[in-house]
Amino acid sequence: MLTSIRGLTAVSIAACAALSSVPAVAQDDESGSSVEVSANVALTSEYRFRGVDLSGGELAVQGGVDVAHESGFYIGTWASSLDETTVGFGSTELDIYGGWGGDVAEGVAIDVGVIQYIYPDAGPGDFDYTEFYGSVGFTFGPAEATLGAAYAPKQDSLLGFDNTYVYADLGIGVPDTPISVTGHVGYTDGFLTFTNDGKAFDWSIGAEASIPDTPLTLGVAYTGAEGDIPVGAYDFVDDAFVFTLSASF
Repeated sequence: MLTSIRGLTAVSIAACAALSSVPAVAQDDESGSSVEVSANVALTSEYRFRGVDLSGGELAVQGGVDVAHESGFYIGTWASSLDETTVGFGSTELDIYGGWGGDVAEGVAIDVGVIQYIYPDAGPGDFDYTEFYGSVGFTFGPAEATLGAAYAPKQDSLLGFDNTYVYADLGIGVPDTPISVTGHVGYTDGFLTFTNDGKAFDWSIGAEASIPDTPLTLGVAYTGAEGDIPVGAYDFVDDAFVFTLSASF
């Protein structure tokens, strides 16, 4: 059984968008605190989450809005088109999340929160579910590394099962260029895979470049997943190059 959760290569990528995007609006309230509102849009050759293809190998349109307070608390929403024939959860995924992120020491940041995955036009049945996430990020020179985990407890939409996901991300900026290279590896154990035994590894390696004097970023990644895939099933985890054009405001 495959149930979609988005990605960040790992969950906190989307949730951290409120912290990393360019702020569109900054407002001061009477107490002097600051609120930042940011938005992001993307066109990607496939919607891949944790190595799994959720758009049937077709283009996907994605976007979201985040609101972050200077205290570190944030809320946000993000959506992507799906292939309703292949995936079976309708044509849209909508994520709503909230949490806290911030520096706890020089070069060390944490992010914790909860995310609700919603499939507003899915057919009969219970598909929406909740996941909790947390990560620790480290910055050293032009490099950033993240270790994280996400846990979906037992709930009706998971047929009474749970799911655990752990991952590591690495990004390195190329000095004096707008280019960075990225790597990711993750492991799923539980209900949220498309494998016979409920276990799967996923990985990606890629690069992205910001386009000068624009809010645009162009990225490419080679990604996939490994697991005990049912014979004759659609190969959701076949290795593929994924191209993405995104913008943050």
